[in-house]
Amino acid sequence: QSPTPQLSPSPAPTAVSTQILTVWVPPGFDPRGQVRGADVLLARIRAFEDQNPGVQVKIRVKAPNGPGGLLESLSAATLAAPEALPSLVLLSRTDLETAALKGLVFPLDDLTAVMDEPDWFAYAAQLASLDGSLFGLPFAGDALLLLYRAEKVGSAPVQTWDDVMSRGQPLIFPAGDPQALMTLALYRSLDGPLEDELGRPALDPVRLAQVFSLYAEGAQQGAFPYWLGQFQTDGQAWQGYREPRGTWVVTWSSRYLAELPVDTAAAQLPSLGDHAYTLATGWLWAMPDPHPERREMAVRLAEFLTASEFQQEWSAAAGYLPTRPSALAAWNNQSLQSMLNQAALSAETRPANDLVASIGPVLQEAVLQVIKSQSDPLQAAEAAAERLRETQSP
Repeated sequence: QSPTPQLSPSPAPTAVSTQILTVWVPPGFDPRGQVRGADVLLARIRAFEDQNPGVQVKIRVKAPNGPGGLLESLSAATLAAPEALPSLVLLSRTDLETAALKGLVFPLDDLTAVMDEPDWFAYAAQLASLDGSLFGLPFAGDALLLLYRAEKVGSAPVQTWDDVMSRGQPLIFPAGDPQALMTLALYRSLDGPLEDELGRPALDPVRLAQVFSLYAEGAQQGAFPYWLGQFQTDGQAWQGYREPRGTWVVTWSSRYLAELPVDTAAAQLPSLGDHAYTLATGWLWAMPDPHPERREMAVRLAEFLTASEFQQEWSAAAGYLPTRPSALAAWNNQSLQSMLNQAALSAETRPANDLVASIGPVLQEAVLQVIKSQSDPLQAAEAAAERLRETQSP
């Protein structure tokens, strides 16, 4: 009798160990939310999972600020529940500064060389760096622009402040903003210093007086009405423009790109100096994960989400200033692309949080005095510089 053949046991299927990458994002970047570009972002995350078997990306949406917000949640988890920390978090530049100073996110210098690539706008490289260390990979940019109603302004180009003043139409900006970003942008366009030789916050009254002279002239010609002081935020200024209480508005590029209102054209923010200049901010992928073994895959995901071929599609769909020249070059709207390229090339990252906190309120008070004709430009500039000096005295 023939022996019964013995069947070899089937090899057990090889189990692919699952690695979960938890990613925290603010609501405006929720890949499952009702936001522009969400479907493009979700498809990219799924593509990363497909290319990395066993990796699962879990998105958690956190409020941008306040209780339960991104920074507070990072602080709480770092202290009480490090296992709950995400692999990546998308932070604004201002929040990235705070998180880095508090030790809530790790430097990336030894984990990636992607910022060594030449395909980054200078402002994006500035966004990513703090005190010489790399703390984030630039994902989305934003820059201050000048928007206006073309039918009221006419077809003549808008390139200088004289072009604006000659129209005699109200220009809205948040004059009551305690960060005074519009004034800081104009002051920096004159290469105005923000620190003295000892590294303390400081202002040059001569260059600041040039900014205030613009405001004083505009107040007389109807460009900077006294009621601008009631606008304290960018959102309030945009609402005032939409009502419409003004013909012009200085606002962030993301506001314009989110709506592309048909009655509105966009231009670079005119400079007071010899070169184009605007302020920029943005959002960056940062790493709070305390586990070194998970960081390699997290960095790979951050690189995947900031790669040029993805940024080309996503930045246009989402309405953000690209961080890479190659991404902007792929946009289909040529006139918009050209204007944004000029803005991106002339953009400088907004001053550090501590400088804005010290200088902003001093500028805000002086700006309101000038546009209400309560102080002449040079007096207001000298008083602002002196007041700032007094706040720095031991």
